[in-house]
Amino acid sequence: MGQVNRRSVLLGGLAAVTAAATTSALPSWATARTSIAAPPIHDPFQLGVASGDPLPDSVVLWTRLAPAPLNADGFGGMPDATYAVDWEIANDEAFSSIVQSGSASAVRASAHSVHIEPTGLEPARDYFYRFKAGGYISPVGRTRTAPAAGAAVNRLKYCFTSCQHWEEGWYHSYKGVVRDDPDLVLFLGDYIYEKPSGRKKAELNPRKLAVPSDTTTLALYRARHGQHKTDVDLQAAHALAPWMVVFDDHEVMNNWNSTTSPASTARKGYGFQAFYEHMPIRSTAKPNGASIQLYRQFLWGNLARFHMMDTRQFRSAQVSGTACGPYRDTSRTITGTAQEQWLLKAFESHPATWDFLGQQVFFAQRDGDGSSATCESPDSWNGYEASRDRITQGWIDRGVPNPVVLTGDVHRHWAADLRKDYFDHSDPIVGSELVTTSVTSNSDDAAPPSAAWLANNPHIKYCKGERGYVRVTATPAQLLADFVVVSDTSVNDPAKLVINADKSFVVNAGSKGLQAV
Repeated sequence: MGQVNRRSVLLGGLAAVTAAATTSALPSWATARTSIAAPPIHDPFQLGVASGDPLPDSVVLWTRLAPAPLNADGFGGMPDATYAVDWEIANDEAFSSIVQSGSASAVRASAHSVHIEPTGLEPARDYFYRFKAGGYISPVGRTRTAPAAGAAVNRLKYCFTSCQHWEEGWYHSYKGVVRDDPDLVLFLGDYIYEKPSGRKKAELNPRKLAVPSDTTTLALYRARHGQHKTDVDLQAAHALAPWMVVFDDHEVMNNWNSTTSPASTARKGYGFQAFYEHMPIRSTAKPNGASIQLYRQFLWGNLARFHMMDTRQFRSAQVSGTACGPYRDTSRTITGTAQEQWLLKAFESHPATWDFLGQQVFFAQRDGDGSSATCESPDSWNGYEASRDRITQGWIDRGVPNPVVLTGDVHRHWAADLRKDYFDHSDPIVGSELVTTSVTSNSDDAAPPSAAWLANNPHIKYCKGERGYVRVTATPAQLLADFVVVSDTSVNDPAKLVINADKSFVVNAGSKGLQAV
């Protein structure tokens, strides 16, 4: 199949949904597939479409029926009825060559969301997909299957980002992602925020929360996710390429396993349920109350392996203060025992050139005073030093050729080399960490690291407190990481929008350490 511009796909899909709103000539499938008992609905595809978790023969296709996605009751304006949702996968944007099709039931218990997991697709190729329900046709999405296991892959381009508070800006980053036309998009946590912004009203942009209160019920989590999904740039990025997503804490509540204010079992269950209902993830991740199976692995031929991790659900409770005893307690874990063993077992094999650990919180040490007698940053891997040591030693002992940790959470770009002993500045470099800034969540008031701080942390190579994302281009010989920044997210003026790479680094395969470009 020839190369097709993904941006034209999105525009075509939006045109399709606009045309579908005209009901004077409904297609024949509309009356055949819609339940007789189900009341008519209006324009149910306002949250767009998405795909994710690509395998060589399969990919997840997602949508949610929601004519009124901002409704506080969380039902998105849908009646209490079951609706048939037809789906199609095609070789072309015009759907003249349909590969697979089927129908699924959208039910109120799942907020009328659907997750389609077709199998038997061809590896390493693009497909187009769409949904039909209630006499309407969804926007067209484009997705891609992973290459076959072991297949030679010469190039992979993906973008990753995190942290998108609705009130704190426009999602300019996704305009850049769409422009970059990546094979994959990774999202590393804080897809929504459970609470209103704490910033002063004068500092916020004109976007307001439809339900300006903390999300404490399933209905409110659904409404918050629904509002985020109405963003046209976010929809465009979802319709462009398959995503791999993990959550962090704000999908439930800030630091939801802290010792001071842990989330209730009920609240975790609500957050997990709404997260699943709005993400293109497989049914293996469907939550069971306050439990969700989110960590998983993906291969991209012989070039890349992604370990998508969960550093929230199974971690020991966060500590506080600067006394190092709890930070270094070997019984404490940030991954939980099962996930740690799963990751270490994977390290025993080397099916790909690059191993990417997609996870939530800062992995490398950050230590302000340079003294091993004090500790800080308990919400990062600093707070779980034994976990970090076991994982790092695990990839060293098992000969992982090119480990790269991918991180979100901290609202600033960072780049770091990884060591076993960060207090020994001559300790060998054993890997690299790329940390993305936020889509909107602000940190502009945070001062950059001082010269003294950087002298205590020479493994830290870069820090930038602006909004954006990271673009990674991997080949068998080299990884190129571009730290992309965007202009003022409080201004939604296309004439003033600037998107560019502020800094770039390379990692040469087989040679540990970041090299500035």
